[in-house]
Amino acid sequence: MTPAEVAAGYLGAFAVGEPEAIATWVTDDFVNEHTAALGTGCVGRDAYRSRLPGFLATFADVRYDVEQIVADGNAVMAAYTMHATFQTTPTTVRGVMRFEVDGDQIAHRIDYWDSLQFLLQVDPDVRASLAKWL
Repeated sequence: MTPAEVAAGYLGAFAVGEPEAIATWVTDDFVNEHTAALGTGCVGRDAYRSRLPGFLATFADVRYDVEQIVADGNAVMAAYTMHATFQTTPTTVRGVMRFEVDGDQIAHRIDYWDSLQFLLQVDPDVRASLAKWL
Protein backbone atom coordinates (compact mmCIF):
# COMPACT_ATOMS: atom_id res chain seq x y z
CA MET A 1 0.00 0.00 0.00
CA THR A 2 1.09 3.57 -0.59
CA PRO A 3 1.25 5.93 2.39
CA ALA A 4 -1.83 7.76 1.01
CA GLU A 5 -3.72 4.45 0.89
CA VAL A 6 -2.72 3.69 4.47
CA ALA A 7 -4.06 7.07 5.64
CA ALA A 8 -7.31 6.57 3.69
CA GLY A 9 -7.69 3.05 5.09
CA TYR A 10 -7.18 4.26 8.65
CA LEU A 11 -9.78 7.01 8.28
CA GLY A 12 -12.20 4.61 6.61
CA ALA A 13 -11.88 2.16 9.50
CA PHE A 14 -13.75 4.52 11.82
CA ALA A 15 -16.99 3.94 9.91
CA VAL A 16 -16.85 0.27 10.94
CA GLY A 17 -17.13 1.33 14.58
CA GLU A 18 -14.84 -1.40 15.94
CA PRO A 19 -11.84 -0.36 18.07
CA GLU A 20 -9.72 -3.29 16.91
CA ALA A 21 -10.41 -2.50 13.23
CA ILE A 22 -9.05 1.01 13.84
CA ALA A 23 -6.14 0.01 16.09
CA THR A 24 -4.73 -2.43 13.52
CA TRP A 25 -3.83 0.60 11.38
CA VAL A 26 -1.37 2.00 13.97
CA THR A 27 2.09 0.91 15.11
CA ASP A 28 2.86 -0.42 18.59
CA ASP A 29 4.52 2.91 19.48
CA PHE A 30 1.86 5.06 17.77
CA VAL A 31 1.87 8.74 18.78
CA ASN A 32 -1.56 10.39 18.76
CA GLU A 33 -1.56 14.19 19.07
CA HIS A 34 -4.39 16.74 19.01
CA THR A 35 -3.91 20.46 18.57
CA ALA A 36 -7.50 21.38 19.51
CA ALA A 37 -8.14 22.50 23.08
CA LEU A 38 -10.72 19.73 23.53
CA GLY A 39 -8.49 16.93 22.26
CA THR A 40 -6.06 14.80 24.23
CA GLY A 41 -3.32 12.59 22.92
CA CYS A 42 -1.71 9.33 23.92
CA VAL A 43 1.27 7.15 23.06
CA GLY A 44 1.15 3.47 22.14
CA ARG A 45 -1.33 1.24 20.34
CA ASP A 46 -2.58 -0.26 23.62
CA ALA A 47 -3.32 3.17 25.12
CA TYR A 48 -4.99 4.26 21.89
CA ARG A 49 -7.05 1.06 21.65
CA SER A 50 -8.24 1.48 25.24
CA ARG A 51 -9.57 4.98 24.45
CA LEU A 52 -11.36 4.06 21.23
CA PRO A 53 -14.51 2.53 22.82
CA GLY A 54 -15.18 5.79 24.69
CA PHE A 55 -14.59 7.88 21.57
CA LEU A 56 -16.87 5.67 19.46
CA ALA A 57 -19.58 5.78 22.14
CA THR A 58 -19.33 9.56 22.49
CA PHE A 59 -19.34 10.13 18.72
CA ALA A 60 -21.91 7.64 17.45
CA ASP A 61 -21.78 6.64 13.79
CA VAL A 62 -18.56 8.57 13.26
CA ARG A 63 -17.20 8.72 9.76
CA TYR A 64 -14.50 10.75 8.10
CA ASP A 65 -15.20 11.99 4.59
CA VAL A 66 -11.81 12.60 3.02
CA GLU A 67 -11.70 15.86 1.05
CA GLN A 68 -8.09 15.58 -0.09
CA ILE A 69 -4.99 13.53 0.58
CA VAL A 70 -1.50 14.80 -0.18
CA ALA A 71 1.53 12.56 0.25
CA ASP A 72 5.25 13.36 0.25
CA GLY A 73 7.08 10.10 0.82
CA ASN A 74 5.88 8.71 4.17
CA ALA A 75 4.37 12.03 5.21
CA VAL A 76 0.66 12.32 4.44
CA MET A 77 -1.89 15.06 5.06
CA ALA A 78 -5.60 14.36 4.84
CA ALA A 79 -8.24 17.08 4.90
CA TYR A 80 -11.51 15.67 6.19
CA THR A 81 -15.03 16.35 7.35
CA MET A 82 -16.00 14.28 10.37
CA HIS A 83 -19.68 13.43 10.76
CA ALA A 84 -21.01 11.97 14.01
CA THR A 85 -23.80 12.20 16.53
CA PHE A 86 -22.74 13.65 19.88
CA GLN A 87 -25.35 12.56 22.40
CA THR A 88 -28.42 13.34 20.25
CA THR A 89 -26.92 16.16 18.19
CA PRO A 90 -25.61 15.57 14.66
CA THR A 91 -22.22 17.26 14.29
CA THR A 92 -19.93 18.08 11.41
CA VAL A 93 -16.33 19.11 12.05
CA ARG A 94 -13.69 19.86 9.46
CA GLY A 95 -10.03 19.25 10.07
CA VAL A 96 -6.71 18.01 8.78
CA MET A 97 -4.62 15.11 9.99
CA ARG A 98 -0.89 14.80 9.42
CA PHE A 99 0.43 11.26 9.36
CA GLU A 100 3.84 9.64 9.47
CA VAL A 101 3.41 6.25 7.84
CA ASP A 102 5.65 3.30 8.66
CA GLY A 103 5.06 0.44 6.23
CA ASP A 104 1.33 -0.26 6.23
CA GLN A 105 0.63 1.50 9.53
CA ILE A 106 0.38 4.96 11.03
CA ALA A 107 3.29 5.75 13.38
CA HIS A 108 2.32 9.33 14.24
CA ARG A 109 -0.88 11.30 13.82
CA ILE A 110 -1.45 14.98 14.50
CA ASP A 111 -5.11 16.02 14.31
CA TYR A 112 -6.01 19.67 13.71
CA TRP A 113 -9.76 20.12 14.20
CA ASP A 114 -12.01 23.03 15.06
CA SER A 115 -13.18 22.45 18.62
CA LEU A 116 -15.04 25.77 18.72
CA GLN A 117 -17.22 24.74 15.77
CA PHE A 118 -17.95 21.52 17.62
CA LEU A 119 -18.97 23.39 20.78
CA LEU A 120 -21.15 25.80 18.81
CA GLN A 121 -23.06 22.82 17.41
CA VAL A 122 -23.58 20.93 20.68
CA ASP A 123 -23.84 23.59 23.40
CA PRO A 124 -26.52 26.32 23.17
CA ASP A 125 -24.84 28.24 26.01
CA VAL A 126 -21.63 28.53 23.99
CA ARG A 127 -23.59 29.81 20.99
CA ALA A 128 -25.39 32.38 23.15
CA SER A 129 -22.19 33.51 24.89
CA LEU A 130 -20.35 34.03 21.62
CA ALA A 131 -23.27 35.40 19.57
CA LYS A 132 -22.00 38.98 19.64
CA TRP A 133 -18.70 37.89 18.07
CA LEU A 134 -20.03 35.50 15.46
